[in-house]
Amino acid sequence: MPRPAGPAAPVPVEQWGRVAEDGTVSVREGDGWREVGQYPDGTAEEALAYFSRKFTDLADKVALLEQRHRGGGASAAELRTAAERLAADVSGAAAVGDLAGLSARLDALTEALGAASEAEAAAAREAVEQAVVRRTELVERIEELAARDPKTIQWKQTSAEVAELFEQWQSQQQNGPRLPKSTSQQLWKRFRDARASLDRRRREFYAEMDETHKAARDRKTALVEKAEALAPKGEDGIAAYRDLLEQWKGAGRAGRKADDALWARFKAAGDVLYGARAARDAAEIEASREKIEQREALLEEAKAIADEPEIAKARALLTGIQRRWDEVGRIFPRDRERALDDELRRIEQAVRAREDADWKRNNPETKARANDMTRQLTEAIEKLEAELAQARAAGDTKAAAEAEEALSARKAWLSALGG
Repeated sequence: MPRPAGPAAPVPVEQWGRVAEDGTVSVREGDGWREVGQYPDGTAEEALAYFSRKFTDLADKVALLEQRHRGGGASAAELRTAAERLAADVSGAAAVGDLAGLSARLDALTEALGAASEAEAAAAREAVEQAVVRRTELVERIEELAARDPKTIQWKQTSAEVAELFEQWQSQQQNGPRLPKSTSQQLWKRFRDARASLDRRRREFYAEMDETHKAARDRKTALVEKAEALAPKGEDGIAAYRDLLEQWKGAGRAGRKADDALWARFKAAGDVLYGARAARDAAEIEASREKIEQREALLEEAKAIADEPEIAKARALLTGIQRRWDEVGRIFPRDRERALDDELRRIEQAVRAREDADWKRNNPETKARANDMTRQLTEAIEKLEAELAQARAAGDTKAAAEAEEALSARKAWLSALGG
């Protein structure tokens, strides 16, 4: 609707109304006049002013509707309904003024509002369609959650997502367009049923988990009591404690809080047993200090055996040291004992190697073979020396070289045999 260019110059009220002698007031409509009422107790000016104010009230209402339409904040459909009701009030109104002009303005406003109402209705339908899509997405998502295998559901995360979906549902319901009743009820039923299914299965899951935790808690409590009962045995109870530890590993989960508390008791029971072993080890280590010093002294004594030229005497010295070594007794810690034993073992191996070498040298059979070999090599050397002399005398350099090479080899063998 075109906006008015600006306020027109006021038309004298007398142009639109007249007052008869008996106080009857009429308004001009087209080429004729229509009675609108009587004002018997006043002047003609007062009568026209009274009915003119009624016209002004109507004109103000028309102007307000036009302003609300231009502002764009109000519903076009609601404004159109208001304009139609106001048009009925203007038609045949008991007022003095340009009623035809008001009616024309209302007709133009109603026409403009009609077009706006259609656009508004189309936008509303689109908004409803989009709201149905969004609401359906929420339904499909929660139904997808409800269709999962309960064994694969992470209930803490899923419960948080279900709560978020419900909040989105409420927000769309409160702030979004109103959906058709049948559609809204159908979607809500699907959402509600899926949510109820998830809630029921969640309760079943936690109930089952509580039973599982209770059974594991009972098993672990029994293991703790058995472990604590081993305390009087000291380190002798360690083997039984280890068996209980293996059972603990297969006892299942009792819930984080219960597991932590029970494990603290179970570990404390084990600490008592291992503490007893540690105390014994410490006592044995302390008692081994003097033994370690004794064996270290024996090692220093054994090292001098290497300087003894007579093998029989070296063996006798070593045997005496070994006897005293065994008399010292066990040493703790074990790794220190092994280190000392290894050092003595190296000395023993050196003596044994000397004995083996001595036996080989003094073995009669070995000597006989060596003497025979020495004789053969000596004869071969004498023969080769004669051949070498003959070759040199004859000037046969090749034969001399071969004889000299063979002679060097025989002499080396003889030297190795000690000849």
